[in-house]
Amino acid sequence: MSSEEVKSKTEETAAAPQPPTSSVFSMFGGKKEKKEEPKEEAEESSETKKKGAEEEDETAEEEEADVHFEPLVHLEKVEVKTNEEDEEVLFKVRAKLFRFHADTKEWKERGTGDVKFLKHKDTKKTRVLMRRDKTLKICANHFISPEYELKENIGSDRSWVYSVVADISDGEAEAQTLAIRFGNKENADKFKEYFEKAKESNKST
Repeated sequence: MSSEEVKSKTEETAAAPQPPTSSVFSMFGGKKEKKEEPKEEAEESSETKKKGAEEEDETAEEEEADVHFEPLVHLEKVEVKTNEEDEEVLFKVRAKLFRFHADTKEWKERGTGDVKFLKHKDTKKTRVLMRRDKTLKICANHFISPEYELKENIGSDRSWVYSVVADISDGEAEAQTLAIRFGNKENADKFKEYFEKAKESNKST
């Protein structure tokens, strides 16, 4: 082949149109085609995930339902006795109690709570019982003897002072001088009324 023929062939090849490349499309705003995954596979994948989540929920519910704890110690119900079961409450009122300490010559507070007159159903004896608020610890516990006398507390019409020969609130019988104060004069007068009745009742029993 002569040099002229080779030259002619080269010119013809150069003049022939070439297929467009992706860069050509991008120059004019064209986009590459995205490869879509088959619709059936996508639906199957979604169903599989949903089924897996449902199985996890069922497993979690079963685990929660199976939780059970056995107590280490079985406690029996114990009936608490107050030693007031055989007594009748004649009168109950809220008050504050003080005790006089002879060694220091001072009045010290014994507690605040409900003071009650309790009459025993069998012996018919009446006693005064007072428990502190919240703790319910006894701070006064004595029978009303006929010789006991309520005396007015100087400067107050809602409190009384009296002495007892045997108060057992601390466990042992002990002579004490007590002062009891009420919220108003009416309650103080009611306390005195039941105190006097208890004296008479205990005298005859």
